[in-house]
Amino acid sequence: MGIPEARIRRALCASVLLGVLAGCASTASFEPPRLSVVTMKVQSADLFSQRLLVRMRVTNPNDRELPVKGLSYRIEVDEAELAQGASNAPFTVPPLGEAEFDMQLTANLAPTIMKFLGRGGSTPKKLDYRLIGKVSLASGLVRSIPFDERGSVDLK
Repeated sequence: MGIPEARIRRALCASVLLGVLAGCASTASFEPPRLSVVTMKVQSADLFSQRLLVRMRVTNPNDRELPVKGLSYRIEVDEAELAQGASNAPFTVPPLGEAEFDMQLTANLAPTIMKFLGRGGSTPKKLDYRLIGKVSLASGLVRSIPFDERGSVDLK
């Protein structure tokens, strides 16, 4: 006796649906990459705008490679935008590994300097920052990964 065709179709659809759900579940555990600055070089500067070439390091905490198509971000200090940057040069970060890349950064230090001067002239020992942006991926089900990191840097 054969299995009815409708029953075979239902079983096939159920297995495809389970496969898709399993794929979605695996992307749900995809952790955002971590970014850090390696070097900064001033390319041009005036009172209101500074152009920098920034060497960034991206760390992939996932067990699968990260095929990066591009990246954009902004840096905030005291909830005000300090700088923004972008890179459209593709690269791949190995699983549980890291890679470095260059990106352009445009900064406006005038508002930050004014905030520091408005604090009575005391120079802070640390600068708290927030790094917000997204990594655009070249392939896979997930096409962009947002990130939002906070940190501080010593001003010694």
